[in-house]
Order: sequence, then C-alpha cells, then structure tokens
Amino acid sequence: MDPMTQSTQISSSQGLGDGHNTAAKDSKMSDSFLSSSPVSLIQSPQVKDLIHWRDPKKSGVVFGVSMLVLLSLAAFSVISVVSYLLLALLCVTITFRIYKSVVQAVQKSSDGHPFKSLIEKDVSIAPETFRKHVDSSLTYINRALKQLSRLFLVEDLVDSLKLAVVMWLLTYVGAVFNGITILILANILLFAIPPVYEKNKTQIDQYIDVARTQINSTMAKLQEKLPGALKRPKSE
Repeated sequence: MDPMTQSTQISSSQGLGDGHNTAAKDSKMSDSFLSSSPVSLIQSPQVKDLIHWRDPKKSGVVFGVSMLVLLSLAAFSVISVVSYLLLALLCVTITFRIYKSVVQAVQKSSDGHPFKSLIEKDVSIAPETFRKHVDSSLTYINRALKQLSRLFLVEDLVDSLKLAVVMWLLTYVGAVFNGITILILANILLFAIPPVYEKNKTQIDQYIDVARTQINSTMAKLQEKLPGALKRPKSE
C-alpha cells in the first residue's frame, strides 16, 4: 500500500476516533449536567413515588409535614417557626436522655449515652462534596446571568416581550397572593396534579397539544408583524 495513502487512512481513523471521543465526552458532560439539575430531583424515582402516592402513608406524612411547616410560616415569622421546631426537637432529646439515665440508674446498667452512636458518627462535609455542589451551583448561576443579560438587553425581542408579559401578570398575582400562599398552592398542586394526570393522561395531552399549537401560531403571527430587523431568524 502506498505510504501516503496509509498515512491518510491512519489520520482519518484518528480523526474519527477523536470525534467519537469528543462526542462521548460532550454526552457525558451533558448527562452529568442534567443529572445534577433541579428537574432531575423531581424526576428521581423516590420523589416520583411520593408525588404519585405509590405509598399513601409515606406520601401523606410528607404532604402533612410540608403543609404544617408552610402554614406555620404563614401564621408566624420564620424565626419563630425555626425556634419552635428546634425547641421541640431539643425537648424530645433531653427527655429521652433523662429517661434513659433514670432507667440505667434503676437497672444499674452501663449502657452509656443513648445517642453515642449518633455522636460518634461523622457528620462533616467532605471537601470534594462541597466543591462539587459549589461548581454545580456556579453553573446554574452563570446560566441564569447569561439568560437575564440577553432578556433585559433585548437580544431577542420576542423573548423579552414574553418576559414582560409574564412580569406584568405576576404583578396581579402578587397583589392577590403572597410568597407563602403561592408555596402552599404549589405544594398542594405538586401532590394533586400527578395522580390526576396519570389517570387522564390521554385527554390532558390532547388539550396541551391544542394549547401549544395556538400559542405557537399566535407567536408566529406576532413575529410576522415585527419589523424585519427585529424578527427572529428561522434557523433559531
């Protein structure tokens, strides 16, 4: 075989190999980013089982505790709620500690501290874990800053108009609800919508498709009415 031809084939195969390696690396980075996103938390099997009420007792406990905390925050200040929760926890641990001490004194046993196993447990955060979460948070912060800059500097007029409409609607929402009320409603919807959607998935998907089609057609008509310099390129 001609040496030049052989060299060309080797270079081509190396280029293909590098391309595959780069694509695989990009795929791994994308998978890693998606796996660390907040959406992945909601899509995790444990959370999905909770909000779909696979185990009614566990879901009921989580829903009840979350509602109790939110309702407490609605009635009292954050400092009061946190103080009462920590005070209740401290009362339980002190009472249990005294009870076990009395039992050991009566039975003349030497079981030691009732929380010994928990006290000896290492609760420190590993530097690697801390750096991992900081890097992940930095990725979201940078993405948010980039999106905010392009929206408020009107890189795309249509997207900036969408944001303006959303902010205008939120002024009316804020006039009716406060933050805690919205969180309470969100918590109720989080545990109520998934079972309903699971039972009526076909019909709901049809309505969603109709709504999406109407929104896309409306946005297309709006874009057609914009001046040529402000229109979004079709490649986007």
